[in-house]
Amino acid sequence: MFLTLDNIDVRYAGQPKPAVHGVSLNLQAGQIGVLIGPSGCGKTTLLRAIAGLEPLAAGHIQLSDRVVSRLGWTEVPEKRRMGMVFQDYALFPHLTVAGNIGFGLYGQSLAVKKSRIRDVLELVGLEGVQDRYPHELSGGQQQRVALARALAPKPDLLLLDEPFSNLDIDLRERLAIEIRAILKAAHATALFVTHDQMEAFAIGDVIGVMHEGQLAQWADAYHLYHRPTSRFVAEFIGHGVFIPGLRRTVSGRIEVQTVLGDLSDESTHASSEESVEGHCHVLLRADDIVHDDAAPVKAEIVRKAFRGSEFLYTLKLESGDIVLAHVPSHHDHKLGEHIGIRAEVDHVVTFSGDVNLDEQLTNYK
Repeated sequence: MFLTLDNIDVRYAGQPKPAVHGVSLNLQAGQIGVLIGPSGCGKTTLLRAIAGLEPLAAGHIQLSDRVVSRLGWTEVPEKRRMGMVFQDYALFPHLTVAGNIGFGLYGQSLAVKKSRIRDVLELVGLEGVQDRYPHELSGGQQQRVALARALAPKPDLLLLDEPFSNLDIDLRERLAIEIRAILKAAHATALFVTHDQMEAFAIGDVIGVMHEGQLAQWADAYHLYHRPTSRFVAEFIGHGVFIPGLRRTVSGRIEVQTVLGDLSDESTHASSEESVEGHCHVLLRADDIVHDDAAPVKAEIVRKAFRGSEFLYTLKLESGDIVLAHVPSHHDHKLGEHIGIRAEVDHVVTFSGDVNLDEQLTNYK
């Protein structure tokens, strides 16, 4: 592994609880990792600890074959061979693009600097702008310059703290895809902080969901969405709700009885925090529910959101349970109308605990 965090804590003076607690993760060389979670969950604090800007209260951080932080000792940021890209770009307004990129190349000859500046400008697709100043560039171009400046010294690890938050949504989505391609072309190892799930899915090889200072799950996007290991991750990632179920073993595999019928797959997954059989709640994503007029189960449309090619319908079953469904937008049904639905679930994920149906309905207004 290239970056290793082993059971680390970060504490701030005067705070009763650590800002980061018991976090362990591994990031391989050449991988792009992403930290995501609600505001105040500890993701930026974790990034700052990796950068050497916050001391550890427990555990250690290792970069390749060297420990860079442990209790009582923190290697200074400038010796860590890490690059950082900030939310506000932090470009020097009085320096040209070339001057900004070359700022971190101190101690190298002028010829080496010019060559490296030319290389990274080509890498980020900004050839020919080396003599411009930051105010002469668009927001997306400024972000590329910030990335080029961070990549210029060939850091061992690149850290990016919500770098797209100041950009409009269309530019953010496009730039996330482009930045991933740039980082892969540079064979860079990177850790990226964002609050936007679509950014995380677009850019990350592996994604960590933070919750109250702890790492709730560290996995690829597919497993976060289809195999969440905790109730929090299941609710935080994607659109989903819960309905009651009864887990039971039938012919050697797990089936779950629900108001939508019996659900099962070849690897029906019960979260590790609970037993296999008994009462449970089943996670249903919007893509698990299919609109089918011939289906015997009917549901009332209580919310609808137009998404261009589809509607996101919030549906209330006769039992009072709430489910969501993506329905092609030419099926434009009215609020209060009842439509036929059936469950088409490839991944059955169950959790124990109570579900507040009124709260679910409120959350998906």
